[in-house]
Amino acid sequence: MILVKDKDLVVPGQILAENDYYPGMGTFKEDSRICSSLVGLVSVRNKRINVIPLQSKYIPKRGDVIIGEITDIRFSMWGLDINSPYTGMLPASEVFGKDKRELEKVFEIGDVLLLRVVDVDEVKKVKLGLKGRGLGKFRDGILVYITPTKVPRLIGKRGSMINMVKEKTGCDIVVGQNGVVWIKGDPQMERIAEKVILMIDREAHTSGLTDRVRELLDKLTVSEEETPTEHEEETYHESGEAPPEPESTEEKMEDEESPDLEERDEEETSEGMEEGSKSDE
Repeated sequence: MILVKDKDLVVPGQILAENDYYPGMGTFKEDSRICSSLVGLVSVRNKRINVIPLQSKYIPKRGDVIIGEITDIRFSMWGLDINSPYTGMLPASEVFGKDKRELEKVFEIGDVLLLRVVDVDEVKKVKLGLKGRGLGKFRDGILVYITPTKVPRLIGKRGSMINMVKEKTGCDIVVGQNGVVWIKGDPQMERIAEKVILMIDREAHTSGLTDRVRELLDKLTVSEEETPTEHEEETYHESGEAPPEPESTEEKMEDEESPDLEERDEEETSEGMEEGSKSDE
């Protein structure tokens, strides 16, 4: 017998089911009862009950595509913050092969990279790599951090949620499976995208989220449309000329340099991350 519904919010010690169900991640079994071991959302799959934590750090898995920031440069590798209890390591051999070069001339402390998890050993040392389509260094932009388990909700079915944010703000957005999100666009639109993404993170477990996100995007993007200042309006009124049309976000982005990444298929990247994150649900 199950005592909760899918996506219910539960607390540690709460009884979730009895007898015919099996304990999964975030649960424990006591006699014939399955109980929650943390604060999180219930996920029921084929009579196995999991509890997905509302707040958690990223646990690296081989093959994940993540975003990391360089925090350390050693003799033969770069150390990266990957939003995890474990530090990521990018060996020089993953970048240079057998060549010998000065690491500081390629990547510096503070650089942000899109990488793939190559291996995770028994003591949780995370080896990272740059071999793969679209992997490399980002140029400019801002970073936003969300709960890694909520990445699938941010992406949405077939990229529906994140694509809506991209279209409304005109920003280029990449979501790492470790809960780090890179945003690049007009500065005002970057902040709007950040605000909306943090809202999705806070309210990922609630119903009707898509409609609320759409309403917030409509409200914020309309309020940020450029309008002539009072001085400009007076100047054009005196000259008899009409004020110029506001420059669109897309036009601004065309004038800006793109990130220092190899060619990247955005849709492929988003869908790949969505598939890669399904195992965390």
